[in-house]
Amino acid sequence: MVYGLIRSVQAALKYRGGWKGLCEHMYTNGDYPFKFGTYMGHDAAGNRYYENRVDYPFGQHRWVEPGDIHNYDSASIPPEWHGWMTSMNDAPPGAGEESYIAERAESIIPLESRSDANVDHNVGHTEELYNWHHLHNQSTVRSRGFGIGNPVVGLPPGAPSGFYTQPGSPYNEASIRPRVNIGDLDEGKGGGRPYKSEKWADRLRTEEEKRALADALLGAK
Repeated sequence: MVYGLIRSVQAALKYRGGWKGLCEHMYTNGDYPFKFGTYMGHDAAGNRYYENRVDYPFGQHRWVEPGDIHNYDSASIPPEWHGWMTSMNDAPPGAGEESYIAERAESIIPLESRSDANVDHNVGHTEELYNWHHLHNQSTVRSRGFGIGNPVVGLPPGAPSGFYTQPGSPYNEASIRPRVNIGDLDEGKGGGRPYKSEKWADRLRTEEEKRALADALLGAK
């Protein structure tokens, strides 16, 4: 057991480029510095994907080493790599996709009518996707307080949150109704205490104003 541990540390030192790289990965990635496998590819965020079916059981034989080890978010894993990580498919993304489409396109029977389509495959037109900070799930892109931003995910102060809000939610800007005031307690003085309901007006009144209003109501009866 001790010999195996020593050999693992030696291999990790060689693989990580010395003690600095090994300690850095131990601090950020847990046991990944001592996991070794076959490099399968990477994504736009710099995440690197590995596989080892010999030394690890099913469910632990595939893993990702994040591109940004100091600020990693699991939402940066794109859907195509997520399918590979969870063993939905065995072929890593991009392996033979273009050649498969080109091969199948040769079997398409030309139509007698003219087509104005600008694509020649079954995928059709697709817009180029842009994911803020490579996060495919924007639920974590929210301010930690009103207008202060979130330095953890890189959201600057004053910037709107990126997570989805349902229509009707008080956080949905399109669903926020403008405030409509029905009066002002200081209307005779030029304004200063507008209110949108009688309950709101009661909260704004001072104790003297409340007593005067109560006396006026009793005198009217």
